Amino acid sequence: MNSAAAAASRPFRLIVTGGGTGGHTYPALTAIRTLQARLAADGGALDVLWIGTPEGLEARVAPAEGIAFTTVATGKIRRASNPLRMVSPANVRDMARVPLGVVQARRIVADFRPDVVLATGGYVAVPAGMAARMCKAPLVLHEQTVRLGLANRKLAGSATRIAVSSESSLLLLPEAVRNIAVVTGNPVRPEVLTGHADKAVHGLGLHGFDRRLPTVYVTGGAQGSQQINQLVQGALPWLLERANVIHQAGPANVDALRHAAAALRPDLAARYHLTGFVSGELPDVLALADVVISRSGAGTLAELTALGKPAVFVPLATSAGNEQTHNARHLEEAGAAVALVGDPTPETLVQAAGPLLNDPARRAAMAERARAHGRPDAADRLVDVLLSAAAR
Repeated sequence: MNSAAAAASRPFRLIVTGGGTGGHTYPALTAIRTLQARLAADGGALDVLWIGTPEGLEARVAPAEGIAFTTVATGKIRRASNPLRMVSPANVRDMARVPLGVVQARRIVADFRPDVVLATGGYVAVPAGMAARMCKAPLVLHEQTVRLGLANRKLAGSATRIAVSSESSLLLLPEAVRNIAVVTGNPVRPEVLTGHADKAVHGLGLHGFDRRLPTVYVTGGAQGSQQINQLVQGALPWLLERANVIHQAGPANVDALRHAAAALRPDLAARYHLTGFVSGELPDVLALADVVISRSGAGTLAELTALGKPAVFVPLATSAGNEQTHNARHLEEAGAAVALVGDPTPETLVQAAGPLLNDPARRAAMAERARAHGRPDAADRLVDVLLSAAAR
């Protein structure tokens, strides 16, 4: 067998690095699945290795998906508004671990010999991305938020391509790397796009819902959000006069909210579905929802815009680099969402949600603007970037 045929017959080799949170982990996983399917359709195969941290979400997700996983030493930068406070003992100690992580990552990259390295952010991406440059492996960065995260800013000068999720991100990039940037969008899990509203009604037993009214889906993420729960609790009778409500409150918060809901009139209570967690039913719940009240993480934005869902965002104020506020305001400025920033109250939630619940035409217009920002084909676009970078 000649060398060209041997190269063609071997699996495509991909290193993925990034994680810590779902915002970095799930786009990477979706890209892996999409690349695997693309290669399989052409008779090829994928050999993938994920470099992460032992305590990050990726340490559970990758092995569960049958993906080879390894770790390197790394350091987490604890941010502070005062730069002097960032020179803390914890930051100094963690930063001292980065050189060790680079040495470890360089050995891993050199041994694996990837066709391309994909970095999706999170502090573990820094040593692995630096190792890719040392080993002359093509490096593709993917940024989920409007502005480059800290890890991707550190790696931008080493990248072969930078994939961003929004057109507005291009002007926020350092001028020196704009020529290697491409807008792909943020990969969305394909199953999220395949829900059926009637399945949610039957699967969750929502037989008290009035389908003539809009349905609101409230979520604060897997653990719930005390802030969002309190806002919705304060506005709940008002909401239920105008809508059905599915409230994913977090497992630890259900009992308190159930107690509060016990005072509702029976007709309103029938339109209120309280649950700790929504898992496999999520695509169907999203299909049923006419309005979503949620945080504004990058993954949430990608899913809601791909589906064209009007949203009232309550950004997490402590998100890294205040990224959730930037995300929410970006869509609000486009008329694709409403952002409740600062210290919202039940009254401000009512003011934000009222026009959407009372006016179907306003909901439809916001849905159309949200859909215009969605990129349901983002995973395929990112795979195109990976393949082209590998071919250089």
